[in-house]
Amino acid sequence: MHSDEKLSKKRYKKELKRLRIELRRLQKWVKMQGMRVVLVFEGRDAAGKGGAIKRLIKPLNPRFCRVVALDKPTEREQTQWYFQRYVAHLPSAGEIVIFDRSWYNRAGVERVMGFCTDEEYERFLRDAPKFEQLLISSGILLVKYWFSVSAEEQKKRFKKRINSDTKRWKLSAIDLESRARWQEYSRAKDTMFEYTDTEASPWYVVPSDIKRKARLNCIHHFLSMVDYEEVEFVMPTEITLPPKQEELDYERPPIDSQRIVPQVY
Repeated sequence: MHSDEKLSKKRYKKELKRLRIELRRLQKWVKMQGMRVVLVFEGRDAAGKGGAIKRLIKPLNPRFCRVVALDKPTEREQTQWYFQRYVAHLPSAGEIVIFDRSWYNRAGVERVMGFCTDEEYERFLRDAPKFEQLLISSGILLVKYWFSVSAEEQKKRFKKRINSDTKRWKLSAIDLESRARWQEYSRAKDTMFEYTDTEASPWYVVPSDIKRKARLNCIHHFLSMVDYEEVEFVMPTEITLPPKQEELDYERPPIDSQRIVPQVY
């Protein structure tokens, strides 16, 4: 099937179900081996990062899988080492952490919108590969995804958000400005790749004009990055449900003493 051909909903759901089973197996392996996994999701606005993350995490145990989507830095954080607030969210043993946008804000929106100085930007380009090498050297598996959307498809998605009361919140003033500065963002992305697409920490580009394919391809690729094995749990041959506890010498308060949610449906 060619990359520009759409995927039927039936096949999409079938493949997603199969991949989710594998994701559960991968997470059990990560936990058992004490691995630390970091996924970075970057791309233009409306490129489909959020939808892919949502599908990836759904079958996973949230106790061992976290999504980090940081707001703009506080005044205090602006005085810290640039990478410091991201370090605080790195995984412990057995955890998967997904950055929905990451330290690469400096190479994208901060650069284009003038939220950082030239000196801060140039320092970031020099330091990011070193920072990532430190993560990798410490034993963290770091996987970076760039969701690539065309100008025409982004336009369609923006218009859809504008015309939807339930999706308009996704469209910020910065998003609209990013559309107006398409070429500047292209140049910023190309420069970012030039400095940070390294052998040790490469970027993996996910063509995302077709959302269903982008989600499946991303999950499939992530599964290929971990040499996991299926973890088998030995369950007893017979499971007996214990009887309900006998009544205690205790009278419960009346039901009308509680605040019950209105039964509208």
